[in-house]
Formats: sequence, C-alpha cells, structure tokens
Amino acid sequence: MLFYRYDIYYFILVIPAVIFSMWAQSKVNSTYNEYSRHTTYSRMTGFEAARRILDANGLRHVHIERVAGNLTDHYDPKANVIRLSDGVYSSPSIAAVGVAAHEAGHAVQYALGYTPIRLRGAVLPVCQIGSTISWPMILIGFFMNSQPLINIGLILFGSVALFQFVTLPVELNASNRAVDALAISGSFTDDELYGVEKVLKAAAMTYVAALAVSLAQLLRLVLLFGNRDRD
Repeated sequence: MLFYRYDIYYFILVIPAVIFSMWAQSKVNSTYNEYSRHTTYSRMTGFEAARRILDANGLRHVHIERVAGNLTDHYDPKANVIRLSDGVYSSPSIAAVGVAAHEAGHAVQYALGYTPIRLRGAVLPVCQIGSTISWPMILIGFFMNSQPLINIGLILFGSVALFQFVTLPVELNASNRAVDALAISGSFTDDELYGVEKVLKAAAMTYVAALAVSLAQLLRLVLLFGNRDRD
C-alpha cells in the first residue's frame, strides 16, 4: 500500500513540478543565449556595469573577479567579491550586463541590511543540515516505527522549502535593483532594458520552479509519513 501511494503522490505532485523546473531552466538558457547575441550600444561590459553600480552605492571595497564556467556568477558576501563567469565578465551583451547588474544588486542588499537576505543567511545552516539528514531521519523513523523521528525529518526537509521561499523575494529584489540602476545610469536604451528584464525574469522562474519542487516533495513526504498512526 505504501509503495502504491508513493507512485501516486510522485506522479501527481513531483513530476509536474520537475517538468516545470525543466521548462524554466530551458527558458533561462534560451533567453540568455538570445540576448548574449545583442551588444549594447554603449559597449559596456558586465564587469563595467557591475563596477558602476557598486561605485554608485559606495561599495568600492567590493571587488569583481572572473570565474570559470557558464552562468556561475555569484556574490560572495564573506569575501566581498562578485565573481562573474567568462561569458559575462568581459562581454558587452545585454545578457551579460543584466546578470552582472543582478549580482551587484545582491551586494547592495547586503550593504543595506536587506531583511530577506539576512533571513536567508540565518536559514541557510539549517537548510544545509536538513538537505543532508532529513531523508535518513525519515527512513530511520519509518523502519523503527518512530513517528517523532519521522516528524523531525519532515521538519528538516521543510527547512529546504523555507530556504527556497525566502530566496525568491531576494532574487526578485536584486533583479529590480539591477534594472533600476541601469535605467538611472542613462547608458542603456529602452530596448536594452527590456532585454535585461526578460533575461532576469527568466532567471527568476528557475527560483519559482525550485520552490515548487521543494513544496511538492514536502507535501508528498507529509502525505506518506506525516501520520502513519492512521494507517
């Protein structure tokens, strides 16, 4: 009976979320590739766009480095470094400028003490523990017939969904800051800003998809193991 329900919940809840996630990743890749072929009139590179935003916000102490890989761009708050991938750092494309500006937006969030990003930092350690031991805890509780252990596992798994939930507004806000900063700079046309928005909106959908997958998995686990005493 358990494995029958497992299949039902997996196909009803998880598979649609995974398909949505695959679509979102395909969308961000195609949008990024499309606007990587469009060069900005100003010829401003990703590095220059990020540097301009940082300097405009008094963040001259935040450095920018090149990092290998494709779309491996990120901001490291501990090192105060924005790391831009090869395809972004020196590229004057609309996509590169948008991605770089987004990472600069994260640096501004940390500098201003933006509440959601501080909350995400607080949740991260619990999420890392939860993603590692939640499944073992649930399975141990199942085989030991211990509902308290199962519940602890479910709570730990829930921390992963909580992290995804908190991450979404952080990413949306960083994108909004990026578009606003580029618009204020006066260096980009309306069409270029529209392209930046399309790239960043497509990227945001991957975070929506990640949240959907986490919630689908959490609901599936709750339905399977949440109250086995009823069986």
